[in-house]
Amino acid sequence: MSARFVDVDRDTPMLLPVDMRDWVPEDDLVYFIIEAVHRLPLESFQINHRGTGDRQFPPHMMLALLIYSYANGLFSSRKIEDATHRNLAVRYLTGDTHPDHDTICKFRRENFNAFSKAFVSVLELAKELKLLKLGNVAIDGTHIKANASIDQNVTYERAQEIREQRQQDVADLLEQAETADKNDQESQKLPKEIARREKLITKMDRAIAELKQRAAVRDAKAQAEYEEKLKERQRKEQETGKKPSGRAPKPPKTGAENSNEQANLTDADARIMRKNKRAGFTESYNAQAAVDADGSQLIVGEHVSQSASDSTELENGINSIPAEVGTPKAGLLDAGYVDAEAIERVQESGIELYVSVHREDAHSERNYDYRPKKQSERPTKAIKDPRLLEMRDKLRTEEGKALYAKRNHTVETAFGIIKAVMGFRGFMLRGLEKVSGEWTLVCLSQNLKRLHQLKLAS
Repeated sequence: MSARFVDVDRDTPMLLPVDMRDWVPEDDLVYFIIEAVHRLPLESFQINHRGTGDRQFPPHMMLALLIYSYANGLFSSRKIEDATHRNLAVRYLTGDTHPDHDTICKFRRENFNAFSKAFVSVLELAKELKLLKLGNVAIDGTHIKANASIDQNVTYERAQEIREQRQQDVADLLEQAETADKNDQESQKLPKEIARREKLITKMDRAIAELKQRAAVRDAKAQAEYEEKLKERQRKEQETGKKPSGRAPKPPKTGAENSNEQANLTDADARIMRKNKRAGFTESYNAQAAVDADGSQLIVGEHVSQSASDSTELENGINSIPAEVGTPKAGLLDAGYVDAEAIERVQESGIELYVSVHREDAHSERNYDYRPKKQSERPTKAIKDPRLLEMRDKLRTEEGKALYAKRNHTVETAFGIIKAVMGFRGFMLRGLEKVSGEWTLVCLSQNLKRLHQLKLAS
């Protein structure tokens, strides 16, 4: 008995035009994104309003293309261009048009304002659908790799050395060129070699200027702290009539040459960071997110920091929540955000905070920890600030424990989806402004993906 197979005919053309909606499932994310993006006014986009030159791709379509691509793990402009040919949902989204990678990349670079407005618009849509009611928010940060190599970092002294070496190289090459002209020798390669070295000199100049600027900010802060310590010491001496015990504060060492700080030649705004003492160093940014902790798990606020630590980001995280979305009732944050002054200011504004004042891994006993105990561990510093003692007591209450427990399965889940499901682990753009715009696009894509799931489940 002979086997029977389905007839696969690749040669006969289709008799009727294809309706691409027949090839895309009804519950596909693409329909929801197209509908959500068209809420945005045309004025939000950077376009040629004069209408001169070649016809432009519709900005709503381009934004929907970026969001759908990011939501499905496509971040490279070349891969997105390829998807307009190969992916049926993307082909439907673009109406069978095919913007090239340069057009996609240019649109992404020039429309950060549209990304921000779309981010707010989606949260407003969630409120209209009764899927978001701002109450408790969990705030945290995660290190996202910059589009730059850690090997491209230089210190102030090293940058000066390289600049001097390349300047000497340029002088030697110019001398060779002059000798070659006199002797009618071939010297076609010399201009290229000179240009290459001059380009490197320019990079070193930028690195030196960047490190000087950072040093000026750091020195001003250090000098202010030094003067404050001197005043405090003098005040105690006047009150007691005796010299305070302990060594007098030493004046800070100033200048870029007295610092080990480094500047990256590829992305000057990126910083060397590491997650913890067991992790390796990376060239990264600190991407922050505020996530609704009352069920929706939508990202309600986001920003990007150059600080490896979260200690300066508490107020920035609260302020990143758009006014159109509302004011949160309470904020849930881990020990990385401990800053008594910032906590006091935020709570005075009417927002209750639940901030762990201890590192969770330092004070929690795990049932299955097979690592050998450390022989010499530094004793944990005793908490003396009354504001932090009050916070510690608040988190020990039943209400405090229940609220703080929401943090792990909200903001941590959002980061897990962005990194593991969407696959976004490194920025495509460079510079703090562009990276901030791309992070808004990532959070916007995650929100639309989550909102689509909530709408289907409701």
